[in-house]
Formats: sequence, C-alpha cells, structure tokens
Amino acid sequence: MHDDFDRCYRAVQSKDARFDGWFVIAVLSTGIYCRPSCPARTPLPRNVAFYASSAAAQRAGFRSCKRCRPDASPGSPEWNIRGDVVARAMRLIADGTVDRMGVTGLASQLGYTTRQLERLLNAEVGAGPLALARAQRAQTARVLIETTTLPFGDVAFGAGFSSIRQFNDTVREVFDVTPTELRRRSTPGTGTGTTPPGSLHLRLPARMPFGFEGVFGHLAATAVPGVEEVKSGVFRRSLRLPLGNAIVALAPAPGHVQCTLTLDDFRDLTVAIARCRRMLDLDADPEAVDAALSDDETLRPLVQKAPGQRVPRTPDENEMAVRAVLGQQVSTRAARTLAARLVQQYGAAIEDPGGGLTHVFPSTAQLAEIDPSRLAMPASRRRSLLALVEALNTHDISLDVGSDWEQAKRQLLSLPGIGPWTAEIIAMRALGDPDAFPAADLGVRVAAKHLGLTDDVRSLESLSGRWRPWRAYATQYLWTALEHPVNQWPPQEAA
Repeated sequence: MHDDFDRCYRAVQSKDARFDGWFVIAVLSTGIYCRPSCPARTPLPRNVAFYASSAAAQRAGFRSCKRCRPDASPGSPEWNIRGDVVARAMRLIADGTVDRMGVTGLASQLGYTTRQLERLLNAEVGAGPLALARAQRAQTARVLIETTTLPFGDVAFGAGFSSIRQFNDTVREVFDVTPTELRRRSTPGTGTGTTPPGSLHLRLPARMPFGFEGVFGHLAATAVPGVEEVKSGVFRRSLRLPLGNAIVALAPAPGHVQCTLTLDDFRDLTVAIARCRRMLDLDADPEAVDAALSDDETLRPLVQKAPGQRVPRTPDENEMAVRAVLGQQVSTRAARTLAARLVQQYGAAIEDPGGGLTHVFPSTAQLAEIDPSRLAMPASRRRSLLALVEALNTHDISLDVGSDWEQAKRQLLSLPGIGPWTAEIIAMRALGDPDAFPAADLGVRVAAKHLGLTDDVRSLESLSGRWRPWRAYATQYLWTALEHPVNQWPPQEAA
C-alpha cells in the first residue's frame, strides 16, 4: 500500500486509525516518522515519504515520533492474510526467530538462501531481516524501560541486544532520547498492589471494531483446567516460551486489550507479546473482513449484529493440533477433560500465586512418553494422536507461524484418522489461515441450517466459495448465531 502515494496521503489527511500498521509516514523536513493517525498537523505532500514498516523508516534515517509512537501501533494485517514467503518471514521475525536462530536459521526454516530472503524483504518491506529484528528490539526495550524498574543492563539483554553500547545507540537513534530520559518521562511499575513481582502491564492495541465477546468467549469456553482459566473477568493462561514459562492475564478494554505478563525470563517478552496478539487475532483488518462478508445476504445480519469478529487462535501451534485431535467427535466439555488429563500427567508444573494455573501444556517431546493404555479414548483417535505427536517430534510435519498453509494441511491429512475437519481447524486456529473452513464442524452445520442454508458438508463447502478469502471469519460469524458458551463474555458461571 505504501507505494500508492495519493491513497496514503488521503489516509494521513483524515487521521484514519484504520491504516495504523499498514504503513508509516516519514516527514522529510523534521526527520521523524509517524503513524497515519498522528494528531500533529499534516505536512505538505512535498515533505513526506511513505514506508512499509518502522524498520524501513529507521533504515532511511528517520526517528520515531514521540507523540503518536508509531512503533506501538497494531501490526500490519497484510502479513496475516498472505501465505507467500515474505509474509511467512514477517510472522517468524515477529515471533523472535532472528534473535534465536539468526538470519541463516530464518532462511533455512523458509527454505530459501539468506541472499534470496534479503532481496525479497528489501524489495517489498524496505528492510532486511536484521533491520526488522532491530526495530522490534527497540520497541521491546521501550516497553521494558517504561513499564519496569529493571536496570538498563537487564533491559538491554532482555530486549535482545548483544551489548549495552548497542542498546544505548539504538534507543538514541530510534527515539531521539537516552534510556534515562525515556524512563524519566514514564511511570514504571504502576500496577496494582496484587500484581506478582516481575510482572509487566501492557496495552495491546486493536483495530476497531473489535468483537471481543466472540474470541474471549471461545477461549473461556474451551479453557483447559490447569492451563487456562477465567478469573474476575480476566482470561489467564500459562505459556511455554523459548527461555522459560510465563503467565498472561488478558482483559478487553476500549480500543485495546489490557495485558499483564509474568515472565521467568524477560528475554521472552517480544515472543510473549507476539503470541498474545496472535491468540486474540489483534492484527486482523475487521473493516475489510466485514465489508466482504456483508455482501452476502445470509451473513449480513450476523456482521451487523456483532461486527469485528476475530478468529480465536493459539500461542502454541503444536498444542492446538493436539487439542484438535482430542476434540474429534466429542463435546467441548469432553475435549477439555481429555486435555486436562494429559496436562496433569505430562505437563510441567508451575506456581501461580495469583490464581489457579498449575501447569503449562506439555510439549510434543513430553507427549512422546505417553502410555497408550492410559488414553481414555477410542483406539482410532489414540492412533491419530500418537501419529501426530511422532510426526511433530520427527519434524515430518512442522507447525509454526511460518508454515505453508496448504502444505501443512496436506501433511496433516496424510496421518491416520485426521480428516478435513481436523486439518481445517488446525489451519484456522493454529496456523492463522484466513480462508480455512471446517465445513464438517457441527456448529457450522447447525448455524448454516438455522440461517436457511444447507447442512450437507459437500454442499456447504461449495457454497462457502462466495466467502473467500475470509472463510475462517465466516466460520466465526456462523458460530455467533448459536446459543453457546463460546459467544458469552464474561462466562455466565463467572457472572
């Protein structure tokens, strides 16, 4: 979009927050870059340039606006709706792959050489993987500086910098202030007295409209005891991160989501934020989705009733795959019970002074130790679960934010007992494919019949073509037509 000067400038003139994250505006006369909705006076056309990302603007020598904080805007929805290598790379970079594995590891995971990947990213995003990762580290450093009282040495290494000097130079270059001045202007540690030590309070921005009842209701209704819970109108769950575990507490608020993170290791902050945003689908483009689905006469009333639906996703792709297999042909309650048994037997225990979380969901390596005789499920589903765990452990199947959606579905369908429903649910909720469509889902079929459509799986699959490329969101809207706990927030039990 940043290549269309006239369209971008109109968005800036209108201060349209819907375009925050799609591009940034660089002001040539001041040397700063802003988000499109920056409240400052709109510069003249001859004094502006547009870039696809903060990293590209920083690379061109511009520094971040202190007023609108463009680095804190929602991420570009473009990377979530595309399956090409650039989009997959952007998702992996946001998940901290460059910091953990380097550019070589990123390229290898995508099946490209580092030179090819550099060329593709520079051509489309205006910056290479290192520059994109650097911009992300700068934003993480800013969060730690402003929301904690950690020594700057801990902030530097927690944000992923390799040295204190690199940290200081980057903060001064990107934000035009020293770390000390940045902290002096903020009020770190302003949480409640009941907040556990080592916790961070964050605001996760969301594009409007935001139909949070659907995504929060779904997460609450399918919560696995010990791993997830709802407490006082807040959804809480444990996370397994690269360097340790974490507990996250999430609650919807006007224009954003309140997030409290308690981390074993602050170096996991960037990954934790990315996974929380992914779980709530906060980088979606609801305006585009709703406009497309409103063209369908059947879905239009659902869109008008509850606009801005998000697809409830997951912070751990392998976990979602295991839970999808456990949920085959059983009720939500039964699937939760089966998952809770696995958690108790194989998950790592954690301490949660602020609630009732007891474990993190077991990794596939831990699940490899499963005793099949202790799985209280039909033999066919037991074979499916064991085959999935083995395929994930041997890397015959790789499920992560950089996965090729179609290839992953083909690999899943090759496993015994995994059919289209399971593969589509995994593609939709684990991999983030916006066009995944579980036509065989009972809730989808019941809702479709209630709306006057067919409940035949093949006919429904054919009919869903008119909802492309947003069939995953069409699924979410169909679920809103049901009288079911997935549409209730806060849960009725809690209320």
